[in-house]
Amino acid sequence: MTAMSETRLREDICRFGRSLFERGLTPGSSGNISVRLEGGGWLVTPTNASFGFLDPARLSRLDECGRLISGDAPTKEVPLHTALYETRGSARAIVHLHSTHSVALSMLPEIDPRAALPPMTAYYLMKCGRTALVPYYRPGDPAVADAIKGLAGKYSSVLLANHGPVVAGDTLEAAVFATEELEETAKLYLLLRGLNPRYLSPEQIKDLVKVFGVALPEHGH
Repeated sequence: MTAMSETRLREDICRFGRSLFERGLTPGSSGNISVRLEGGGWLVTPTNASFGFLDPARLSRLDECGRLISGDAPTKEVPLHTALYETRGSARAIVHLHSTHSVALSMLPEIDPRAALPPMTAYYLMKCGRTALVPYYRPGDPAVADAIKGLAGKYSSVLLANHGPVVAGDTLEAAVFATEELEETAKLYLLLRGLNPRYLSPEQIKDLVKVFGVALPEHGH
């Protein structure tokens, strides 16, 4: 990877982070973003850093084993990111937020761990696929990596119970947009909870899979 392209990635992380922060999608110093580098290793936001005030030069640069090479100390969620990269080979970027509606969704008793949201909209399925729910772990607990590995790379979209969403994408932009789609769909679910809304039918889902190549883990609704 050229110095120019890494510089652009650093700027993009800060630009998207500020956008997410300014729209209230992750408060205070919560959340983290990482991007894999073509030459090996990855960039990640530092620990205790607010998305609204990220400095491109101070982002944490890690080697392939997750060791800090330069920049500030990385987020405590490095094991989480590492596990998702290891099991989902197509992932080039990961976004983890503490977005309100997604966190609320993760706390509801009826949520199916294999499909935290029903097939509510076409764009949710197209951008997020299905969303897994993993049990609660304290922030930074290395055990969360085992929970992510247990999903075997089948999900690009994951909810951490009582914590927030973690979404992988083949680009940083894709990961950000999918995270936003997940948050809006969680909001829709909460608005419609108990109202018996119409979801997409199996035939409509098959059409999306056929036309847009949507990849969905096996699961019956």
